[in-house]
Amino acid sequence: MKKIFALMCFLGIALPYYNIYKFIEVNNWEWSTLLFFEQINLNYAMKILNADLAVAATTFLIYIIYKLKLKAINIRQFFKYLASLFLVGFSLALPLYLYDNYEKKSVNV
Repeated sequence: MKKIFALMCFLGIALPYYNIYKFIEVNNWEWSTLLFFEQINLNYAMKILNADLAVAATTFLIYIIYKLKLKAINIRQFFKYLASLFLVGFSLALPLYLYDNYEKKSVNV
């Protein structure tokens, strides 16, 4: 599982940044925050995905704050997950958390 989580971390960085690259390329190598938010909320299908992602990322943020208060993670880990959430996105933060906290347990069937 750790290999899968590591792969998801890689994809969680590569796929969003590839699409940011393509967005800038299509817009003549200029960044426009106004255009970005205009296009990201273009229709209800995009708004559904935005709402879903916002709720999931907010839930994760609340969860890592809770884990920090319980001392289940230390301040260094907290800031690692926080930075990955805000500098890259939920696509990196969740797989990174799962990678760091995965414990292989034997399963008896």
